[in-house]
Amino acid sequence: MAARINYVELPVTGIPAAKAFYETAFGWSLTDFGPTYAATMTGDVDLGLQADATEATTAPLAVIGVVDLEAALLAVTAVGGTVVRPIFAFPGGRRFHFRDPAGNELAAVTPD
Repeated sequence: MAARINYVELPVTGIPAAKAFYETAFGWSLTDFGPTYAATMTGDVDLGLQADATEATTAPLAVIGVVDLEAALLAVTAVGGTVVRPIFAFPGGRRFHFRDPAGNELAAVTPD
């Protein structure tokens, strides 16, 4: 598997209203993962809605799927990326957040 963007996470102020918007506007189905997170589960490029202000980024977060998370972390830092959230586990996988040299926050993820 080549590394590619496979997920976009949006900061939202509340799950019910955000879910209703995307479900109604685009006909998407979103699955709840607790009271502050919901996501599409298409297996292609999916959308996550993050309503936990302590976890949410300030802008949309592009998430890059990788095979080897530790190797991706080393590669990111070797070329000037800055890790802003070390590797952590969540239901379904592990990821880390980083800033590219232009200051954009992204994440790299590998599934369980």
